[in-house]
Amino acid sequence: MKSVYGEPVVVDGTTIVPVAAVKFGFGGSVGDDEDGPGRSGGGGGGGVAVPFGAYVSDEAGVRFRPNLITLLAVGIPFVWVA
Repeated sequence: MKSVYGEPVVVDGTTIVPVAAVKFGFGGSVGDDEDGPGRSGGGGGGGVAVPFGAYVSDEAGVRFRPNLITLLAVGIPFVWVA
């Protein structure tokens, strides 16, 4: 998993920098079929990006504003397990 910072955006003197986590995976395989060994195969890949929030910079300073939907989506399963 890797953190990704988006391009800063300035709105009415406030700078916003989005933050997300991304993860990618790829795989492949070769197998045997009626044509002989090693004649069939496949592969694929996929990825996901989860928006964690944004850094906000204004006259009050710099602070991190979390994405509440992401916090709920990650936190609620932990409540059920605990």
